[in-house]
Amino acid sequence: MPGWFKGLSTEERRVFWACFGGWALDGMDVQIYSFVMPALIGLWKLSNSEAGVLGTAALLLSALGGWIAGMLSDRFGRVRVLQVTILWYASFTFLSGLTHSFWQLLLVRGLQGLGFGGEWAAGAVLMGEVIAASHRGKAVGVVQGGWAVGWGAAAIAYTVVFSALPLDWAWRVMFFLGLSPAVLVIYIQRYVNEPQVFEATRREVAARNEQVNFFEIFHPALLATTVLAALLVTGAMGGYYALTIWLPTYLKTVHHLSVFNTGAYLAVIIVGSAAGYLSAAYLTDGIGRRRTFFLFAIGSALIVLLYTSLPVSNGAMLVLGLPLGFFASGIFSGMGPFLTELFPSRVRGSGQGFSYNFGRGIGALFPALVGYLSAWMPLGQAIGVFAIIAYAVLILAALRLPETRGKQLEAYN
Repeated sequence: MPGWFKGLSTEERRVFWACFGGWALDGMDVQIYSFVMPALIGLWKLSNSEAGVLGTAALLLSALGGWIAGMLSDRFGRVRVLQVTILWYASFTFLSGLTHSFWQLLLVRGLQGLGFGGEWAAGAVLMGEVIAASHRGKAVGVVQGGWAVGWGAAAIAYTVVFSALPLDWAWRVMFFLGLSPAVLVIYIQRYVNEPQVFEATRREVAARNEQVNFFEIFHPALLATTVLAALLVTGAMGGYYALTIWLPTYLKTVHHLSVFNTGAYLAVIIVGSAAGYLSAAYLTDGIGRRRTFFLFAIGSALIVLLYTSLPVSNGAMLVLGLPLGFFASGIFSGMGPFLTELFPSRVRGSGQGFSYNFGRGIGALFPALVGYLSAWMPLGQAIGVFAIIAYAVLILAALRLPETRGKQLEAYN
């Protein structure tokens, strides 16, 4: 492990591993749908539009779930809410495997999204408040890289399960595997405590005879920050989801790749994603949050345009997959620490939960829009159009927000 990690306290390390596991398993559960989507399109005779709606349902509800979890974490604590959200999304991922129709799966995936959004909200605030300012960007960014681990686990499971089982059973087993995150709750219950700054804030609020006002993030003093933070996340999420939700289908239907070849392409992107998470994690503490966003947004826009628009060969597409994963995923490493530092402690959960998950909710519209637009233009071009728009929004929002690198978190303020 790097030197900065060895310098973390026991409490910081426990939180690090709990949140890393949460992110990894969260990523696995969410990406499972992108792998089973082609099977459902074939078995249930779904249109691209219907498949896009199923992909969007969980993401839209995650916006509500994230804000609710953020508010509850300000009231009841980060750790308790984190445990509840993990159990919630794991249970409904499992139940997705028991559905038999479009409408049943739409309902269950919507409910799964509530927990999916809530897990990030509670976990990101917990990490941001526990880790010292000098290592906050690196630690939260590396934990964000757990998503690539979960994505890789889903890709491996997809290759094994869909090769070993009949199609009508394979997609159900993939969803059943989504129950595994529930085991993490046992570790959190035993080893993870509430952040000291949260406990101090709760005492300060009580001493002032105040109540936590969840809607303070919409008051004039914080409104601009809330809106810009939400737009920042909207850009990152819109570009990311437009690509990752549709990529397996794009590779199978446009380039006619086999299961194993699709897995090879995705493996390159996942490796690139892991490298992107780690690189951006160090850059956020090195050159700052905003500069890292600019760098990765521009890189993402250029690579997506090349990947989806040019008539490149399969070999060239494989090579482009590495920087594609690097930029599109790495951009998220700075989100957790940046949002933590933008909002005061008394409403940090509410502000971070709302802005991140509002962005995720609006970004969640992009897969559905790609599906609709693909009726008028090639699927690759539809993905590229929405990705470019998304990253332009992110850059404009980052230009208006302050740099927060090295900020010390204080109780109440």
